[in-house]
Amino acid sequence: MEHQLELGYLVLEVPDPEALRPVFADVVGLLPGVPSTVGAATTWRNDQRASRIFVSPGPANDAVAVGIESVDEAAFDATVARLEAFGAVCTEGDAADRLADRLVRTSAPWGVAVEVVQHIDQACPPFKSDVVPGGFLTDGVGFGHAVFTTTAFDESHAFLTEGLGFAQSDWLETELAPGIDLEVRFYHCNRRHHTIAMARPPFALPQHLHHMMFELNQRDDVGAAFDRVWATELPIPNGLGRHDNDGMFSFYLQTPVGFQIEIGYGARVITDGWDDNRRYERISAWGHQPLRSA
Repeated sequence: MEHQLELGYLVLEVPDPEALRPVFADVVGLLPGVPSTVGAATTWRNDQRASRIFVSPGPANDAVAVGIESVDEAAFDATVARLEAFGAVCTEGDAADRLADRLVRTSAPWGVAVEVVQHIDQACPPFKSDVVPGGFLTDGVGFGHAVFTTTAFDESHAFLTEGLGFAQSDWLETELAPGIDLEVRFYHCNRRHHTIAMARPPFALPQHLHHMMFELNQRDDVGAAFDRVWATELPIPNGLGRHDNDGMFSFYLQTPVGFQIEIGYGARVITDGWDDNRRYERISAWGHQPLRSA
């Protein structure tokens, strides 16, 4: 399928970045990234890119930007032109801040900045995590996926599809509890089933970022990660299970700052002529039961 964009990175702003260190390093298995030029930002990586997660101290306690990496100069120019034609206000930023060659920034309707970048730097030495021997699935699909919640749901759909050029993979409509409905739409820009998803909550939530996902290359590495989080006191909103729409075998942990992390394996991939853009009525085919609350 056409492949012009990937999820390059997430930028987080939290009161205490050190609170995330044991989660990213000891549970997920990330490595420190190349130091950023942006203030006191701590960086993390899950592959050979210089940084996939930027964590800066601040009051937002949320994701403040999502980086979309273009595969080349032509893809970068086409994406910026499409955003401007859509009506988004795009401004050039300092690409060195994100360890990249070019950067254009705009605002997304769901309340987080979108940064389109070209060529994120490579890190040295090669990526090798002691706790994730099989490594992370990132080649050609970006570092993972991100799911945001927003009451500006229709505007966000238009921004993603008409502005960024993503395509909808499928969508979920389900009843969480009597009178409480949930709608989630899933969007792809390469063979990963979804790079970004948008959830329409019944009311505004305190954080835009619901969760980020890291996909592993080996199923057993997911089980080992579950054992690591079980040995901590971190909340586990959803235990091991398999999603109905993308088929991901995964679990969710809740970080000390609120947002969740999904660790998974074996999701479906988008193929040429994708024809499964349909409604799903259940989040999981099995499992994903709540195990431990905050």
